[in-house]
Amino acid sequence: MSKLRIDVWSDVVCPWCHIGKRRLETALGRFEHADEVEVRWHSFQLDPAHPRGDRRPVLDALARKTGAPPAQVRAMIRQVTELAAAEGLRYDLERAVAVNTIDAHRLSHLAEAHGLGAEMHERLLRAHLGEGEAVDDPDTLVRLGGEVGVPEDEIRRTLAGDAYEAAVAADVREARRYGATGVPFFVLDRTYGLSGAQPADTFLSALRTAPAVPARAVRH
Repeated sequence: MSKLRIDVWSDVVCPWCHIGKRRLETALGRFEHADEVEVRWHSFQLDPAHPRGDRRPVLDALARKTGAPPAQVRAMIRQVTELAAAEGLRYDLERAVAVNTIDAHRLSHLAEAHGLGAEMHERLLRAHLGEGEAVDDPDTLVRLGGEVGVPEDEIRRTLAGDAYEAAVAADVREARRYGATGVPFFVLDRTYGLSGAQPADTFLSALRTAPAVPARAVRH
């Protein structure tokens, strides 16, 4: 079996992205050729128009975006929190802070240059979804990056300029070319697309058949 590449587009403030990540990892844990799989993480912004520097509770942001009353928003949050818990994830979305994620993604690209992209993405997801961290705050990003081994002086230089903004934009364009309109979005073997936090069994089936299947998308 030749190397199987999985490209994943994700946003660090997306609760379904962390669930999808865990389900993919569960599937890989059951896949007979997991040592022949390479996973590559790519940036995607669910709300690129969110003003940079604007921070507000996720509850308020969701209510404004959906037009739903607070009770309904809290019910939505409870549901996704329970689904996350089933995957071993701890969410605390009532503490989560809605922000523009461009700088978090730029940090992820810097981390990738140090071979730490996957670790950085995981850390940012946990920081936003479970710890109430503002993942657009430079000092917070320096600390989180340092925790996974990214040199803090490089993080500060990166955040002070526009490094990796073009790389983030290129990731988003590539996702659009594959037909992605949201995340998580997975492409196996550069041909087989899966949209959404699919069950682990669906990922496992895709892993076992992806090299032989024609290009098509499965959505939830």
